[in-house]
Amino acid sequence: MSARADRIADWLRERAESSGARGFVFGLSGGIDSALVARLCQMAAPQRALGVLLPCYSHPQDEEDARLVASTFAIPVVRVDLGATFDALHESLRVAVKGLPTHVNVVDIKQQMPEANVKPRLRMAALYFIANSLNYLVAGTGNRSEITLGYYTKYGDGGVDLLPIGGLLKSEVRALAHELGVPARIIDKPPTAGLWMGQTDEAEMGFTYAALEQYLAGGPSAVAPAIAARIDLLRRNSEHKRALPPIAPA
Repeated sequence: MSARADRIADWLRERAESSGARGFVFGLSGGIDSALVARLCQMAAPQRALGVLLPCYSHPQDEEDARLVASTFAIPVVRVDLGATFDALHESLRVAVKGLPTHVNVVDIKQQMPEANVKPRLRMAALYFIANSLNYLVAGTGNRSEITLGYYTKYGDGGVDLLPIGGLLKSEVRALAHELGVPARIIDKPPTAGLWMGQTDEAEMGFTYAALEQYLAGGPSAVAPAIAARIDLLRRNSEHKRALPPIAPA
């Protein structure tokens, strides 16, 4: 067994004990990050690790891959279909925004984003309901590469109790997943947040995870100027995600 995996599992166990929690709950998306987190949580709490399938107009292949991970490691799962909840909330929000006073200007941003960000926030609420019901901790699936860029939804997939792989770069996630027996089909699939059909991490970021790691290892000069500028912008604009909300002076 990997020494790194053992260290993370020990850390998870210590965090659960110190908080009085009984185990861990995590979303199983069918991606490599959630697969690795699932196995690490199972190592830390073999009988108290629960995966949650949270489809919300997701690609059917994602659920198939999530179930493959669960069956590979014999991890129990529950399923919560968020489609109807999303429809009801999205319609209410759409009507509210449409009814804004004429002097209020709606910011012109990528049209998918307001809608797409609702999905991980609904998943967060579902995970915490289940976690609170069991006295478990919510284990997040963010890795160091994503955290560096703020490539996650604030109070969505960023709304968790702890981050087992938050110190691992994407290449390290792949290596550890391979060591722990995550199915090759999961390791080899293109990384995607599944926010909309056809969406992939690297296409949305505008550069590859490999380029990001070159930047982190060697600084801006290690990558093309345009990529360095893009990474700098993403880091700067997402700084608020990596800090507690600011408190005004009393």
